Order: sequence, then C-alpha cells, then structure tokens
Amino acid sequence: MNPLNSNTDSSLRLWKFGKREYQLGKHPLIMGIVNVTPDSFSDGGQFLQTQAAVEHALQLVEEGADFLDIGGESTRPGATPVSTEDEISRVLPVVEALSGKTTIPISIDTTKAEVARACLSAGAEIINDISGLTFDEQMPEACRAGDAGIVCMHIKGTPQTMQDNPHYNHCVREIDEWLQARLKTLNEQGIDSTRLVLDPGIGFGKTAEHNLEILSSIEQLRKSGRPVLIGHSRKRFLKKVLNREMEERLAGPIGVAIALAEQQTDIIRVHDVAAIQDALLAWKTVREWQV
Repeated sequence: MNPLNSNTDSSLRLWKFGKREYQLGKHPLIMGIVNVTPDSFSDGGQFLQTQAAVEHALQLVEEGADFLDIGGESTRPGATPVSTEDEISRVLPVVEALSGKTTIPISIDTTKAEVARACLSAGAEIINDISGLTFDEQMPEACRAGDAGIVCMHIKGTPQTMQDNPHYNHCVREIDEWLQARLKTLNEQGIDSTRLVLDPGIGFGKTAEHNLEILSSIEQLRKSGRPVLIGHSRKRFLKKVLNREMEERLAGPIGVAIALAEQQTDIIRVHDVAAIQDALLAWKTVREWQV
C-alpha cells in the first residue's frame, strides 16, 4: 500500500525516514508481526526457522501488510532476555532474505543497538524499541546514523517486572508526558521528530483497565502531532474483556481495530493481517459511501 498523497489536512501526521514519506491518520496502516522466537506469547516457535519466518512475512505482505515487524526476543511478561548474538542470529538472516523479496519497509523489534545496526545495514528501515530507546544508551545514535524510522514505545519497568502491580495516578497523562519527554530528548540527540512514531505500550506495565483507558484516548495521544501506533493484537487483556481463550479471540482484536480506526489511529500492529485488513476495508467503505 502506497503512502497517501500529501495534503493540508491537519489531522494527518508526517512520518519520514530514509527515502520514505507517509501522511498518516486518514486510515490506519498495518504493521504485520513476525516473531522469530521460541517463546513469544501466542506464536512462539512457529517461525523460528528462517525459511518459515520469510514465508510467513511474505504471506503477510500478500494479505495487505504495509510494514513488517521482525522480532528475535520475546517481550511477553516474565520473558527471559536473550544475548545480542542469539538475537542477531535469529533476525538477520530473515532481514537479508526479505530485503530482496519485498519493497515494503522492514522493522526490527529490538532494544539493542548492535542488533539495530546489523539489521539496518542488511536492509531494515525501522527500529521498533519497546523501551523508547532507553535500555541501550547507544540506540539513539544507531538509529540516527542509520536514518531509521523509529517506533518509540512506553514501558513501565522491564518485561521481567512490568506486570508486577503497575500503578499510575493518571495513566494516559503520565504516558503522554513520558513520550513527549522522549521526543524532546531524542530531538536534542539529533533525531528529527518527523522520524518518530509514538506507541503507548499496550500490555507493557499496564493492567486491563489501563489498556482500555489508553485505547479510548487516542485523540489525546495524537495531540503532539506525531503518529500513534497501537499493538493490541492477542494481548492478555482481551481474555479478560471477552472471557475467552486465546484461540477464540480474533473478534476481539478486530473490534478494537475498528475502534482505533474511528479515532484516527495511524498504525495498528497485528498478527492477523488479513482479518484486520478486511474489517478495516469494510469500515472504510461504509464510512465513505455516498448515496
């Protein structure tokens, strides 16, 4: 899917990196998830082998993904950290293979500067960092030097501690203030704000109630002028909302995606690309139909 044409709609948000330029906000774009891990929450081990991961990624492109997000380290609650070497060995061959097979941007889900550098050199264009570029002090420079697009996410704690009774006095306000502070700091480090997308971090140091508060407050998060990405796909809070097991919860992510589209969410990061794209196409067609 090509970037939207430039226009003067104040609701749109510019995202620029490398030679890419997107005007986001009219309709959500889709980031498809490829977990090259043995222990991710919903699909651990399914795409651990390079060929399986590449085939799955290309299938997501066929289904309508606008971006591919490749991850080599599980960030589920309580996940065991992996070494830099192991993470590179998982994701680098996938990036190298995909960079010659698809023209859509490849994102790397990592908090490690060394992983980012290796993958950007191999053809990746986006770094999706769950720590907001805070876990590795070299990450801002790696992203700046690589002219990368950046997804800057909020997390409370680490994957090992984040769900230990997370507390906020004013959830959305505190997350928004943290993200704005990161924007300012990264700008001071030479990263133009047009290269950044903000992610409030659904499930990363949040209760189900916090997640629902965030999901209903996209307008507030977009007031900074930066695009907003939401990754709600297959998250545990949906089990509480729907009272269903994981394999029975596809309708939940679809319903949330429609609610996000109504709030002009810029990018939605999901596992089930085909189903979400179909739902968004139906929503868009009805919304724009003129009698």
